[in-house]
Amino acid sequence: MANKTNPGNFFEDFQLGQKLIHATPRTITRGDSSLYTALYGTRFAVHSSSTFARSIGLPEAPLDDMLVFHVVFGKTVPDISLNAIANLGYAQGRFGLPVYPGDTVNTVSEVIGLKENSNRKTGTVYVRSVGTNQRGEVVLDYVRWVMVRKNDSAADVGGAVLPDLPNAVAAGELIVPEGLRLSEYDGQLAGSPHFWDDYEAGEKIDHVDAMTVEESDHMTATRLYQNTAKVHFNQHTEKDGRFGKRIVYGGHIISLARALSFNGLANAFKIAAINGGRHVAPIFAGDTVYAWSEVLEKEALPGRNDLGALRLRMIAAKDHACSDFPYKSADGKYHTAVVLDFDFTVLMPRRA
Repeated sequence: MANKTNPGNFFEDFQLGQKLIHATPRTITRGDSSLYTALYGTRFAVHSSSTFARSIGLPEAPLDDMLVFHVVFGKTVPDISLNAIANLGYAQGRFGLPVYPGDTVNTVSEVIGLKENSNRKTGTVYVRSVGTNQRGEVVLDYVRWVMVRKNDSAADVGGAVLPDLPNAVAAGELIVPEGLRLSEYDGQLAGSPHFWDDYEAGEKIDHVDAMTVEESDHMTATRLYQNTAKVHFNQHTEKDGRFGKRIVYGGHIISLARALSFNGLANAFKIAAINGGRHVAPIFAGDTVYAWSEVLEKEALPGRNDLGALRLRMIAAKDHACSDFPYKSADGKYHTAVVLDFDFTVLMPRRA
């Protein structure tokens, strides 16, 4: 009798150019948004208030960009990273149309790179994943790469093919929501008097606040995204793994850091791009997350004098306050507290 369960794909199962249509379309509701707020305490006004969203030309409060990212990501896990050792990085991520409560998200991925590791027990798979709404319109398009186990270490997988990925999404390629107008943007209601004009490249911002990761919170979050990766849930198997316990989904840390960044970047109301990112070290329940950000670039947007883009490096650290901005030493090694190095671009109003 044929096996009716899904053991997940191993490295030798992937083929260059392979298309993966991921199961379980997801209709995202206002309840999902409320739970996301409960998990991270995010306070960005445009996602919190439909009245505020309508004041800047949107039909209602859109779903948080990172909630959309996690749902699109979660669809891919059973086919791409069920047998993963680690999610290694992100690139070329671009957010498309806003997602609103009641929209249904689907995800399709294409394998764009493969590289077997020297131990022949694992390999790195590069995929481009595209999330669309119920009308087939793109809501997110991004690349990630993940280290996946081989089922048969002797299996021949061919030579390495690596994709050519840009360092960042260019300002001219960023998508601005249709109808967005910022003449009535209220910085006082948004929580900050600081606009695009007030930031400078090279400026570092300590977000000050911190949040301790709880076992129930990170597992609830990962289930919310229908992410089935074993390393986040199964203590029975993970007690014999590399760390002896479950690791926290890396996206959970991105959302925590993004929520903390409100303190200093409250007017960064929309994520437009994910330029790159790396989960430097694992996080476990009981660790406390701090964050700081550096402005890498200020970018004017073609045809807009009311809106600009900030390219940011957001660093999350565990059990280490960020007033000293922990990052890399002179020899390029990360500070031992650093767990996330995330390069992304946000939209922010300019002064009238």
